[in-house]
Amino acid sequence: MDRGNAVGEFLGARRALVSPAAVGLPMDGTRRVPGLRREEVALLAGVSTDYYVRLEQGRERHPSRQVLEALARALRLDEDAARHLYRIGGPDRLATAPVTTTVAPPLRQLLDQMHGVPAFVVGPGQDVLAANALAEVLYRGFARFDNLLRMMFLDPYAREFYADWEQAAWVAVRNLRASDAVPDERTEQIVGALTVRSPAFASLWARYEVGPRTQEDKRFRHLDVGEIRLHFEKLTIASAPGQHLSVYTAEPDSAAADSLALLTSLAADRVTNADVHSAG
Repeated sequence: MDRGNAVGEFLGARRALVSPAAVGLPMDGTRRVPGLRREEVALLAGVSTDYYVRLEQGRERHPSRQVLEALARALRLDEDAARHLYRIGGPDRLATAPVTTTVAPPLRQLLDQMHGVPAFVVGPGQDVLAANALAEVLYRGFARFDNLLRMMFLDPYAREFYADWEQAAWVAVRNLRASDAVPDERTEQIVGALTVRSPAFASLWARYEVGPRTQEDKRFRHLDVGEIRLHFEKLTIASAPGQHLSVYTAEPDSAAADSLALLTSLAADRVTNADVHSAG
C-alpha cells in the first residue's frame, strides 16, 4: 500500500462523496465526476485551485493546520474524518506506529479467568492474537479464528454469522481506516491482500470513510443458539501498543444472556475435552 500521497488520495475520495447541492452550489448537466470538482473545493476552502491541485496530486506535502481545517470544513468532514485528515497531513504523518504482537502471560491468564464473557486480544491489522474458550466457541463456524477482516471478507460463513453483513463490513472498514492514519506493516499487508482478493473490501476502502469503533451492539447468527445480540467494548491495552481487548457482554436476564450461558457450557466442555486429549 503506497503511503506516498495519503492526503491527496483522501481528499480526492472524499470530495467525490459531497454533492454540490450539499454545499450550496448549483447542479448542471456537464459534470463528468461525482461530487465536487477540484476548483470547487479550493473555492470553499479559500485556497487557490493550483495549490489544491498540487496538494491532491502529492506535489505539495506540507499543508498548514489552517489549510487542513479549511479543507475539512469544505468537504463537510465529521469529527472522526477531520481528525484523520489532521493526522495524515500533520508533521508526524510518516511516523510508524509502535506495535507488539506478543501477548503477555498475565493478559492470557486474564482472558482465561473471564468466565461467561467472550474476550480476545486484537493486534495490528485486526489479527486475533489470543482468545478465551468462549470467544473461540462464539466464532467456531469460521474456518480460522485468526484475523477479523480476513474472516469478514474472505470466509463465506461471515454472511451467515453477521445478521447484517453489509453494516458490519462498513463499520469494520471505517474502523480500520481510523487506525490506518499512522501506518504499521501488518495493517498494510492486510489492506493490500484484501484489496486484491475482495471486491467488497476494495470498494469500501476506496471511499476513505473513517469511524473508530469503541463500542456497539452486534447481532450474530450462531450455529448452536441462533440469533444473539451482544454488546461490544474495545479496551486499550496500555502495556502493549497496538493491541486492544475485545469483550462481548449480554443484557442481564435476556435471551442473549441465556444463549451466552449455553455457549459458556459448550466452551467448558471444549476445554475439558482438550485437557483429556492432552493428558492422554
